[in-house]
Amino acid sequence: MTMTSEIKANPQNSTLRSDDLLQVKDLVKHFPIKGGILQRTVAQVQAVSGVSFTVKKGETLGLVGESGCGKTTVGRTLLRLTPATSGSVIFGGKDIFTLNNAEMKNIRRDMQIIFQDPYSSLDPRMPIGESVGEGLLVHGERDTKKRNDIVMAMLKKVGLEDYHARRYPHEFSGGQRQRIGIARALALQPKFIVCDEPVSALDVSIQSQVLNLLKDLQREFGLTYLFIAHNLGVVEHISDRVGVMYLGKMVELTDRESVFRDPLHPYTKALLSAIPIPNPTIHRERIILQGDVPSPINPPSGCNFHPRCPWAIDKCKVEVPLLEELRPGHQVACWVAKQRVEDEKQLR
Repeated sequence: MTMTSEIKANPQNSTLRSDDLLQVKDLVKHFPIKGGILQRTVAQVQAVSGVSFTVKKGETLGLVGESGCGKTTVGRTLLRLTPATSGSVIFGGKDIFTLNNAEMKNIRRDMQIIFQDPYSSLDPRMPIGESVGEGLLVHGERDTKKRNDIVMAMLKKVGLEDYHARRYPHEFSGGQRQRIGIARALALQPKFIVCDEPVSALDVSIQSQVLNLLKDLQREFGLTYLFIAHNLGVVEHISDRVGVMYLGKMVELTDRESVFRDPLHPYTKALLSAIPIPNPTIHRERIILQGDVPSPINPPSGCNFHPRCPWAIDKCKVEVPLLEELRPGHQVACWVAKQRVEDEKQLR
């Protein structure tokens, strides 16, 4: 895919630390809204607005938020399935937004995706063995026997049998189709996989099986995941670190234990308060957010969350908070949280 001329490369972002596999820097994606007889751009949907993070080798970074917050757009944009408006994504020491089509094809072997809806991502007219092996064919594996051997090995890795390769997508359950999607992503032996809500369309009993399968495969193949979800219970089970998004921005980013033990951003606290507790004798104070999520076409001034935040101060309405490290390894974009941490330091 040819990138738009809006992409601006930043050579200062081309160096990764030794334990970083992927670095996303100031990622922006706006979708134009056309109007009028001439179909001119009349507005922009600000789906992603300056998101930055790194993913370490062998870890799972969970990306969570309400529907429409931009998390799926982040995953698709950093893979160049959707062209970015600006920003950079460094993978293997290269900014993939500056690569030509031939260079990008080579790097796609190492960067794969598992889609949310396994059925729509499979060709209904193609046996699943051909679907799993299609990527191998595209990347130059012409030996039919070798290609079939890899396909059968991948199907076994995800809990399917050889005879399944001759069946069509409609002959499988939702959980089996998602296993097929996982096998297809693994066929090229990637280093990095974007898991775009891979269990949200599955029954709860099947979700745990697929999550455990992903963890087993990660240990066996040394995989690195960006795991996109809106279910915090799922994210807690699989993630090493967690990033929380709201209206196109990253508002909190830290390790899993810190997020679930002591979140700093009010939005993260509200999300956690909504998680059901399986013990009826334990009661959690629920934080009810007022109003609706603002439109990404015309986001609020200052902090995007301030119209719904129960602790917002005047500064939140006019100044945009930056994502800052308020505690070691704990980044937050919130004026109230920053003041709280500063007050705690003074009391020590």
